[in-house]
Amino acid sequence: MRRLLTATALLALAACGQQPSAPAPTTEAPTPAPATTAAATTEQRSAEDIAEALASLPAPYNAADYEAGRRVFAQCRSCHTIEAGGPNRVGPNLHGLFGRDIGSVAGFNYSQAVQDANFTWDASHLNDWLSNPQTFLPGNRMAFAGVRDETQRRDLIAYLKVETSADE
Repeated sequence: MRRLLTATALLALAACGQQPSAPAPTTEAPTPAPATTAAATTEQRSAEDIAEALASLPAPYNAADYEAGRRVFAQCRSCHTIEAGGPNRVGPNLHGLFGRDIGSVAGFNYSQAVQDANFTWDASHLNDWLSNPQTFLPGNRMAFAGVRDETQRRDLIAYLKVETSADE
């Protein structure tokens, strides 16, 4: 339908002896979109900053592989964002996760199981959750089998500790 209307408008202009005008050139450079992906965040951080952030984490997370954690997070990215002010998706935004009460992200509709839970997110709780979300908290709506490999969980948690830090 849109093509028909466009073609009709062009024919009408041609019948009147007018040429369709080209869009006026702009002198302003387009404003780049803000970097919101983890890959973009990584590009903004220097390798030194990442190494320093990892070194400041408690064991065993200070020995984690940041890039491996970033790759594991790719499994989570379709449901979660990690940047400050990022939107909720199927799952809540994870920025500021550590030290936050479970089920407390404004505007996210949590399952009754999460609403009834009572703990503050820390590395230990997240490790147990990521191991098998349904076993850790039966009745939650997270449709994810978990990260079974202990090293991958360690790397993912370290990555999240660095990338979701509320003091960035």
